[in-house]
Amino acid sequence: MALPADSHVHTEWSWDTTAGDMVGSCERAVAVGLPVIAFTEHLDHISWPAPTSGPYMSAELTAAADPDGLVHPPPFDVTGYLAAVDECRDRFPGLRILSGLEVGEPHWHAEQVAAILAAGTFDRVLGSLHCLPDGDGYGEPWALYPHRDPFELVREYLAEIPRMVAGNEPFAILAHIDYPLRSWPADTSGPFNPALFEEEFRYALSTTAASGRALEINTRIPMDATILKWWHEEGGDAVSFGSDAHRPDLVANGFPEAVAMAEAHGFRPGRTAYDLWGRAA
Repeated sequence: MALPADSHVHTEWSWDTTAGDMVGSCERAVAVGLPVIAFTEHLDHISWPAPTSGPYMSAELTAAADPDGLVHPPPFDVTGYLAAVDECRDRFPGLRILSGLEVGEPHWHAEQVAAILAAGTFDRVLGSLHCLPDGDGYGEPWALYPHRDPFELVREYLAEIPRMVAGNEPFAILAHIDYPLRSWPADTSGPFNPALFEEEFRYALSTTAASGRALEINTRIPMDATILKWWHEEGGDAVSFGSDAHRPDLVANGFPEAVAMAEAHGFRPGRTAYDLWGRAA
C-alpha cells in the first residue's frame, strides 16, 4: 500500500515536546516508505493551567509553568526552525519535506499568526481548536471534563469550529475535529457516541467544507468512520492524513487503517503524493 503524506508531525521545534526529533522523524519516514512529511510545529498563544495529576501531567509542563501554575507557550523560532528544515532537505533528498505550522485557535490570534506566517515560507498550515474559555481563563478538554458536563463541552467545542473557519485565517486544513474524544471520560459517561452530536458535527463539517478547507484524518486516535461519512455527505472535497506524532516512532502511525477508511468513504489520492486526497470521481 502506498502511503499518503503525513501532514501533521511535531519535532523539537514544538514547545510541548522534548521527545521530538526532526532528523529522527525523517529517518522513520524513509524507513516506512513515506513519500512526504510535513513538520507542522505548534504555534500557540493561549496560557493554560499545567496539569497537576492524571495522564496529562508531565515534568516538562510542570517546569514550564509560572508560579501561578500557568503554562505560557514561548515565541516560535521561525529562523531556527526553517534552517533545520533546510538541513533535513539536504540530508534526505529522496524525501519530500514540507515546512508548516499547527496554529492553535487562529481566529483568536489573527495578528500574531499573520506576523509569523509573514516571516517565512510555510507549505502546510493546519488550524486547530485546542482550548475553550473556562471562567477567566482557558482549558483543554481533559482539564475541563472534571468540572463541566462532558456532553455540553463537546457541543461547545463543535459550535466553535464554524466560527474558526468562517474568517479568512490562512489555514488550509482543519486538524483533529475529534480532539475532545482523546480525553472523553468513558468511565463516567460511557463510550463516546457521535450520533448524539450528529447535528453539531454536521454543521461544523458543512461550514468547513463551504470554507474550502480540507478535513484531517488524525490517527493519534482512530477517527470514527461516521464523522468521515458525514464529511463526504456535507460536501467535503478533500482530506489529509496526520499522525500528530510528537516522537519519531509514531510518524505515519495508523495510516494503513486510515487510508482504507478514506477509500471506503469516497476519497482517492491526488495526482502526486504531495496532494491532498480528493473526492472520487
